[in-house]
Amino acid sequence: MKKRILSLVLVFMLILSSFTFALAEEEATKITIIHTNDTHSRLVGTGTEIGFAKIATLIKEAKEANPNTLVLDAGDTLHGMPIVNISKGLNALRVLEEAGYDYMTLGNHDFNYGYQRLLELKDMSMVGMISANVLKDGKTLFDPYVIKEIGGVKIGIFGLATPETAYKTSPANVEGITFADSIEISKKMVEELDEQTDVIIGLVHIGLDESSVITSKAIAENVEGIDILIDGHSHTVLENGMLVNDTLIAQTGNYGQALGYIDIEVKDGEVVSKTAKLLPAANTADVVPDPDVEKKLAEIEAENEAEFSKIVTKTDVYLDGVRENVRTKETNLGNLSADAARAATGADIAFVNGGGIREDIQIGDITKGKVAAIFPFGNTIQVKKITGKDLLAMLEVSVSGYPAANGAFLQVSGLTFAFDPAKEAGAKVSDVMVGGKPLDLAAEYSVAVNDFMAIGGDGYNMLKDYPVAAEFGTYEEIFGNYLNTNGTAGSDVSGRIKVLETVAEVPAPVEQPAPVEPAPVEEPAPVEEPTSAEVTYIVISGDVLWKIAEQYNLTYQELAEYNSIANPHLIYPAQVLKIPAK
Repeated sequence: MKKRILSLVLVFMLILSSFTFALAEEEATKITIIHTNDTHSRLVGTGTEIGFAKIATLIKEAKEANPNTLVLDAGDTLHGMPIVNISKGLNALRVLEEAGYDYMTLGNHDFNYGYQRLLELKDMSMVGMISANVLKDGKTLFDPYVIKEIGGVKIGIFGLATPETAYKTSPANVEGITFADSIEISKKMVEELDEQTDVIIGLVHIGLDESSVITSKAIAENVEGIDILIDGHSHTVLENGMLVNDTLIAQTGNYGQALGYIDIEVKDGEVVSKTAKLLPAANTADVVPDPDVEKKLAEIEAENEAEFSKIVTKTDVYLDGVRENVRTKETNLGNLSADAARAATGADIAFVNGGGIREDIQIGDITKGKVAAIFPFGNTIQVKKITGKDLLAMLEVSVSGYPAANGAFLQVSGLTFAFDPAKEAGAKVSDVMVGGKPLDLAAEYSVAVNDFMAIGGDGYNMLKDYPVAAEFGTYEEIFGNYLNTNGTAGSDVSGRIKVLETVAEVPAPVEQPAPVEPAPVEEPAPVEEPTSAEVTYIVISGDVLWKIAEQYNLTYQELAEYNSIANPHLIYPAQVLKIPAK
């Protein structure tokens, strides 16, 4: 009887253990993390950028598929484009909040309005700001970490800002601020969070550039216990993440050109699997923009219109920003914009590429909207210290396409030079004077350029390996501030750039041979006229789609369909429209 009872107990225990095992298997929790980084205020989608209206739709779809979804941003979000700059970052937070973001960390460009403004913004939004290494008087200015419970899983999230922020924003923006050692702070965060959480995530704006002060890879190599590092700063595209030791590093590139997804499974308080993937913008063409975010963007646009109409200053002279002119010769608007960059940065020399100037200015009032239209791309100004030899190489690149209009053609401040278009490439430039003194090829000069040129854009490859000595706001902001303070004085065309003409030698007269009757020549077959290529149009304040379409002999329906615009009545300043070839 005892044996029978014992057998029954054993059977029961086996059944119970099987049930318990099955239950344990069922307790594995899947968590989805959606993430972005380095959007630089690209709120509105384009052909290559998803835009937050579509991101919001994708977030909602993810939450419907898995309620255990977390949405994070790794910084450089609150500054960049006129739609956001005009509100000093608030408009970006309004859109992130509407889209369903939970937390963000701070990138260096998020400090471009000053750390005091970030503290204001922190209290104005439901999107939590976290950073463990931004210190003032030895104390953290922001929450170093948060603990969020999702589906019964406790997730610890700590933030880090790049220590390069100290010089990759204006020094005035971070006066009195120190950036604690990223590796040591990460170790401290893991120590504090380990006993309290099941998953540890670093939401960091650190980057993977080998030239950086510190990289997220170095953190993963030196700090144990971080499950995931959601990264930014270096604009790196990691299609499936990067596994370093046992830490998964994820990054999406920049400008909202991809949306990041991380799936993790947690069982018995341990992460048992983690995978990363990207959804490129090209794969979101059929995604319907979220109507609530579109409504929010429309509200922002209406508010901005009132702000953009405010007068910065006025001009008594016409300021030449005509495309063909700023790309081929010195103009007064080119001089003015380069002077503004040099004054803001204190650099020896400032350059503005002709392709970065998109509008002229008529006599009269100059509004904020006009300034934004002149510099619509959100390019920041960087200072690099380069040799005189590479400075000369830059000038050669500038004039290499002359007389054709070339976006690389430089408007200058702090130097003068001449060039002879008849001479061979690489030997056209002469008479370079810097600050009134002849160029010294061996000397070092501080040069202010936009961030596009700084990484080798427009053919300026000689710049990309030089470290950034300092970084400032956008052309739009700096130019507006300069006009407000100085007006338009001193911008006259004054010979900063001179075009030389080589006098050709007159050849000795040559006796002409007797004329010979030419042989008949067959008429060539008619050549078909080439079709025009697709062009782009940058939307400015006050534009409407039907007026733009009319300029190109299109209907607004055709233009909307060609650009995948769901609402043809809703377009935004700085939006890039593709104009189909005719």
